[in-house]
Amino acid sequence: MLKHLPTLLLGLMIYFQTGIPTEGFAQSALSSRSAGKVKATIVDADNNQPLPAVTIQLRSKKGVVIAGTVSDENGKAMFELDSNVASIQVMYIGYITQSFQVKALKPGSALNIKLKPSHNALQETVVVSLGIRGKALMASPALYGSRSLQGYAAEYNTEDYSPINENTFHTVSTNPLSTFSIDVDRASYANVRRFLNNGDMPPIDAVRVEEMINYFDYQYKNPTGNDPVAIHTDMAVCPWNNEHQLVRIALKGKEVAKENLPPSNLVFLIDVSGSMQGPQRLPLVKQAFKVLVNQLRPADRVAIVVYAGAAGLVLPSTPGNEKTTILDALDKLEAGGSTAGSAGIKLAYETAAAHIMRNGNNRVIIATDGDFNVGASSDGELQRLIEKEREKGIFLSVLGFGMGNYKDNKLETLADKGNGNYAYIDNFEEARRTFVTEFGSTLFTIAKDVKLQVEFNPKHVQSYRLVGYENRMLADEDFNDDKKDAGDMGAGHTVTALYEIIPVGSKSRTPAVDPLKYQQNKAVGDNSPEVLTVKMRYKTPESSKSQLVTQVLLWKQQDIKDAPEDFRMATAVADFGLLLRNSEHKGKATYEQVLKIAGSARGSDEEGYRAEFIQLVKKAQLISNNHGTK
Repeated sequence: MLKHLPTLLLGLMIYFQTGIPTEGFAQSALSSRSAGKVKATIVDADNNQPLPAVTIQLRSKKGVVIAGTVSDENGKAMFELDSNVASIQVMYIGYITQSFQVKALKPGSALNIKLKPSHNALQETVVVSLGIRGKALMASPALYGSRSLQGYAAEYNTEDYSPINENTFHTVSTNPLSTFSIDVDRASYANVRRFLNNGDMPPIDAVRVEEMINYFDYQYKNPTGNDPVAIHTDMAVCPWNNEHQLVRIALKGKEVAKENLPPSNLVFLIDVSGSMQGPQRLPLVKQAFKVLVNQLRPADRVAIVVYAGAAGLVLPSTPGNEKTTILDALDKLEAGGSTAGSAGIKLAYETAAAHIMRNGNNRVIIATDGDFNVGASSDGELQRLIEKEREKGIFLSVLGFGMGNYKDNKLETLADKGNGNYAYIDNFEEARRTFVTEFGSTLFTIAKDVKLQVEFNPKHVQSYRLVGYENRMLADEDFNDDKKDAGDMGAGHTVTALYEIIPVGSKSRTPAVDPLKYQQNKAVGDNSPEVLTVKMRYKTPESSKSQLVTQVLLWKQQDIKDAPEDFRMATAVADFGLLLRNSEHKGKATYEQVLKIAGSARGSDEEGYRAEFIQLVKKAQLISNNHGTK
């Protein structure tokens, strides 16, 4: 039976309270037609000890939570009543919930609440703030033996990733087309870095090779024509299997000077639930958004929506030059309560739509660990919600935070279905990169629904395998279907895709279907040097009709050490990803090989990202050696 909750454990236990974290938020959510304040004191019914962080929810006649607050360390709380409030519900982990009808209360009165302990409440407690499932733990080693709380959290980690079934080789004679959506996300790389910096190998499904490749800056040439995206192609001998060739397809989005970028209508959607407590969660969220606020111009606007047990608007749409007002609103945010993510998403889109800029950039930026547990929370429900909202012409950026309970699969779905991008923020430097170094590419879309379709020439290519992009594959028919959603590119964005191909005449063989009776694939002329043709479709941000761009790659024989610097870097990262995944296609890949290729591709490296990559490879090598793996 829980008699008292020590202040030390508030960060762990508050996750289970369903409510809004601060009195200030509760007041802002209520109608301005306030009927008066009510003071409350909440104590344990058995010993009259004050109970801190008790959730108080204000509900409508239909039982909908419209505001709330939590008690302070002395068990004190204050809230306002108006005509919308019909009842009050008081909840605390380990105690029996109590409800009161508003008509029984008088404004200005003092409410003394005695909560009775529940003998069964602790049997199903789940502490997710540190990723722990099972019985609740007090901050005493006696409760869990010699194991540290951190070690217990690691053992009961509840992070969630979508399964990745690696792309296999396809025979050109029967499958000459490869179609996929581009991906500018880079969350996987930062998340992998977090694991390696903590001395752990990442889960296999956390390693999305294309996001690791696209984390890096590549100096591809800007488009020169009317199209906002340029295509570049190249090929070289594959380093992890010298019998094969590696084809690089690179896209470069048009760069736009900051002063020429259109104005922005932004809504910060911030998860302030209990699971966002801790230095790598809400405090880091505040730091990240402060960096962005300092980049805003007078023509830009920002609103702030938060959600925990319910969603609320804590800052109406405000001009970008009123930085003090915006920063003050961020500073006041505190974490506590359960996670009504879907309600927050709806309110954020409604807020963005109310101030939409027809010739500007309209975007919701959500910051969360993805651990939704109130309202729509399944991947399917969230996907349908986002797909419906994106039709308003509002784009989405997803920023992931936290560890232990991190829901990567949900955040990837949000970004994928919401015409947006996805980054994982594991430190302040990553926040700076997202909102300062890459301000334009993060926030300003220049091409949407960007799809690639590659046709291979059977004269030169026996079979092929797309490296990564498993979650972005499309049916061949989807390429010409303008209703089919695909990835978006921001100003200055680069996208790189690698194909491992088995040339005609190679000793390597892949399983194939029987020869087709009625179909015949012919090369473009017996002497054609064309290896493949790349087709790209994109839409301008305001259009619903796609444009087509094509590029041909001619056969080229070169060693990877002679390939351009950016090609070598992308190859090193792909090689590393195959090792982290322990891929069946890793061939003769080794950490030494990755280090050699990456070392030759460092270049000027002004931001130091390539040097950091080399250090991560060395850490992975050390960890894998300690685990007895290659």
